[in-house]
Amino acid sequence: MKNIIISEKQLETLTNLVKQNVKEDDRQEDSMAKKQLFTIATLAYKMWESMDDNETLEDWEESKIAQCEQSIIAVVKNYMYDEFVDDSDIKDVGGMDKLSYDDLVIGK
Repeated sequence: MKNIIISEKQLETLTNLVKQNVKEDDRQEDSMAKKQLFTIATLAYKMWESMDDNETLEDWEESKIAQCEQSIIAVVKNYMYDEFVDDSDIKDVGGMDKLSYDDLVIGK
């Protein structure tokens, strides 16, 4: 391939296009996560609704649900922490003494 000579203006235009495409890709990933969360919430609710109070599942099913619960809790805690830090005017958040994740109970 031969060398291609472009002006500074053309380089700036190309750089802006690349940055715009990266931002659009980020938005697509965000919307994918939101769609996945909706699917998880909807299916979990439908299953919860259809189960009897004393109904038991197979061991592997209970294991998968427990893993999913731990994964969702980890993501939500991290998301909430990021929101807390982003919204805070405090330079030094102070760690767990300001926000205790152990006090956060989800779904109980």
